[in-house]
Amino acid sequence: MSGAIFAANWKMHHGPAAARELVRAVLSRTNPREGRLLLFIPPAVSLTAVADEVRGRDDVAVGAQNIHWEPKGAFTGEMSAALAREGGASWVLVGHSERRHKLGETDAESGLKVAAALAAGLAPILCVGETQEERQTGRKEAVVRRQLEAGVGALDGTALAAVTVAYEPVWAIGTGVNATPEDAAAMHRSVREWLSGRLGAPAPNRILYGGSVTPGNAGALLAQPEVQGVLVGGASLTAESWVGIVETASGSVQRSGR
Repeated sequence: MSGAIFAANWKMHHGPAAARELVRAVLSRTNPREGRLLLFIPPAVSLTAVADEVRGRDDVAVGAQNIHWEPKGAFTGEMSAALAREGGASWVLVGHSERRHKLGETDAESGLKVAAALAAGLAPILCVGETQEERQTGRKEAVVRRQLEAGVGALDGTALAAVTVAYEPVWAIGTGVNATPEDAAAMHRSVREWLSGRLGAPAPNRILYGGSVTPGNAGALLAQPEVQGVLVGGASLTAESWVGIVETASGSVQRSGR
């Protein structure tokens, strides 16, 4: 679990031209750092453009925001794992809260997508997290463990160890309200406990935090040993903000000995 992952989820922003410009700006201001991965997750139309721009930087990778679990077929508007790879992705988000709560993605579908990603050689990031109501009624851990069970519970040990998990409390996505570092660390410990129980050994998986991450709070979040990276939305849309997060939080990771 050395280093950290800094994942920039651009959501429905930045076509190919804007994506190229932003990547160039970010890469010109960041130098490779051992163990640190910068992950750009653009909309599908910009996958190839971003992949072209990051070629030659071993510390940078590209991810897709979503895939369909079927390898091909009559699924208008969808993208298979194989197509995502051909477009330049090596990672993929699965089960982002916006897909679950705005577009109706089910826990079971997230599980199918994780399996499809692994079969195609993509590294999946399974997103889990509770709503405000679920948190207030004391169900936050039960909800997250249910999502883990559906998303990766059927995997064998080798496949399970290859999955990255992102804890993104739904009440913190795009609201400006983020979990405290202590809140994030507590849920990350719960996730790792579940993973370790399934693996029968300490889980090697990296667990990211996502939810209103900014240059102002990223360092405190990454100072928690349980937090191995961040999944960032709005604050990753400009070079100034994104570089601020990467450089500030990288210092916290380095000081913690990771």
